[in-house]
Amino acid sequence: MTEHFENSGFIPLNIAVLTVSDSRGEADDKSGALLRDKAEAAGHRVAAREIVPDDIYPMRAVFSRWIADPDIQVILATGGTGVTGRDSTPEAIAPLLDKRIEGFGELFRAISREEIGIASIQSRALGGLANGTFIFCLPGSSGACRTAWDQILAPQLDHRTRPCNFAQLLKRVLEK
Repeated sequence: MTEHFENSGFIPLNIAVLTVSDSRGEADDKSGALLRDKAEAAGHRVAAREIVPDDIYPMRAVFSRWIADPDIQVILATGGTGVTGRDSTPEAIAPLLDKRIEGFGELFRAISREEIGIASIQSRALGGLANGTFIFCLPGSSGACRTAWDQILAPQLDHRTRPCNFAQLLKRVLEK
């Protein structure tokens, strides 16, 4: 067994949560609160949490600040992944990504189809890497955030998940 696959127990990650919304504030941000609560309940640390309007440039400013912060390992964004005119999270983050994790969006839509049917096609959920930071952009509904966390993110952000997971790759994502 190679070093990065050794079971060293649970390793908490530093996670930032971004809510993209033109109408939500901290008091009624159910999706951001759910992601924060789920991350903390799993043993991770929520290092930052913000709400920004569904506007590309304020989003990019927050994403860029967190991507540049060596203490933030994962960014979870909720909202702005639909197909309406104001939904612009994928457009905000795409130019900042070093690598896309295509399978995240594909898997999320496949799992969502079991829950909400063919409407899952409207989701532009995506995952990627930027400067060694994992980034996952989720729909704004708390149900979608719960699905993504429970069925994909919780196991992939847990170093103990076998045969492999994102947490164990953190040491290697900046390899040259």
